[in-house]
Amino acid sequence: MKKRDGIDTRADPPADPSTDPWRAPVVVAQIPETGLAVEIDASAAQRKAMAEIAGLRDIASAHASFELTLARGGRVHVAGRLQARVGQTCVVTLDPIENDIDEAIDLVFAPPEQIKELADFVDQADNDDDADVPEPPEPIESGVIDLGRLATDVLFLAIDPYPRKQGAVFEPRVAAPDPEEHPFAALKALQRPDAEKTDSRKPDEARPEGKKG
Repeated sequence: MKKRDGIDTRADPPADPSTDPWRAPVVVAQIPETGLAVEIDASAAQRKAMAEIAGLRDIASAHASFELTLARGGRVHVAGRLQARVGQTCVVTLDPIENDIDEAIDLVFAPPEQIKELADFVDQADNDDDADVPEPPEPIESGVIDLGRLATDVLFLAIDPYPRKQGAVFEPRVAAPDPEEHPFAALKALQRPDAEKTDSRKPDEARPEGKKG
């Protein structure tokens, strides 16, 4: 992680990195009045763990940059960008492909005690058709904003669930028509050729009886 303004944003690793691998906590109390700029890069081990969680073939790179600005009431405005390259499998050809992710980040974090009040305000604005409904804030947990966790969430949400190789088109298989399923097949089955009429009687029985002379 790169830091600016003399703020050390490092923290102890999580207890279980397999479920929360990319961590970059920032202590809100240490953010200066002039703001804080932070850049983070996921390590190879972190990228491997995130790829396993997301069901990706791999994550070749993951970089995020942030600008943190203090706002009223202890809130923090977090703006930035996440850029990553992920390895996936084409759902059409099953070939390995690489996809680039480039997502803007613009969120407000607020102390937990303000979340309900701000959520009620959002609900009220949501009921007003003419109101510009703001995004609900994210909670500041224990006085810390985890930029790594935020970047991970943005990355996972940006993943294409149905990746396709460029130019690949899904063409459904068309089965040959079954003659037996033709709408007139049943009618045709009822129309059988007339069998030859044969007389099963013996020749003598077939000859008409004549009068004895």
